Amino acid sequence: MGDLQQRVHPVLQMEANNKKISPAGGKTEHLPTQRPFPPPATVENKKASPAREKTQQLLPVQRPLPPPPLMVRNKKRNLCCRIFCWGLSLLIIGLIALAVAITVIYFVFHPKIPQYEVNSLRVSNLGINLDLSLSALFKVEITARNPNEKIGIYYEKGGRLQVWYTKTKLCEGPIPKFYQGHRNVTRLNVDLAGRAQFGNTVLSALQQQQQTGRVPLDLKVDAPVSVKLGKLKLRKVRILGNCKIVVDSLSTNNRINIKASDCKFRLKL
Repeated sequence: MGDLQQRVHPVLQMEANNKKISPAGGKTEHLPTQRPFPPPATVENKKASPAREKTQQLLPVQRPLPPPPLMVRNKKRNLCCRIFCWGLSLLIIGLIALAVAITVIYFVFHPKIPQYEVNSLRVSNLGINLDLSLSALFKVEITARNPNEKIGIYYEKGGRLQVWYTKTKLCEGPIPKFYQGHRNVTRLNVDLAGRAQFGNTVLSALQQQQQTGRVPLDLKVDAPVSVKLGKLKLRKVRILGNCKIVVDSLSTNNRINIKASDCKFRLKL
């Protein structure tokens, strides 16, 4: 029962404890309830000490930390990828523009490769020198045709014409520099000269071929040319050709008949 009263009336007990009985009249006097006081504020809470302020001033300023190596590597990789993509894009655009230009030129100007034909061959000298080399002097007449209606051809300096027998070069000479207009036909006389090693062996093989009445020769052409489209002169290209001819003999200062001729030419950029 005592425990029950303490649980039910805890407030009454607290008030009874706070009452004080007076000795004279037996009256009770109420005492004020004591409450806990907050702790006094220290000097450090209100104002920092001078030593602490000096310490804070001496502390170094914190700078942002550098990015980790992996992040730097990723940035460099992204930059390289961007440069590569830009370069690849410019290359593709250039190729497309070049293809469009070539297509326009082809359909507007209808370019055709020049045609060549060997008209005649004359031998001025073919003999053995004192050093046992073979000396050859030829004169070749070639017809060059420009079949293009809107394209002119500049034959630049540095063109060469060579005469070969099997794998031996007999002689060579320069192709003259000239301009060939639209649908023009030009005849060229080219003087050729040269020396070949193992003259006796080469001359004996040529004499044996003459006895059969068929001497095979190769005429090789290497001509640098510039193409003129209207008033525009384009960059140099090379005309490479090979004319396989068969003559009846190589007698000096005599008429030589060309029995067969097959010429093929191509452009080299």
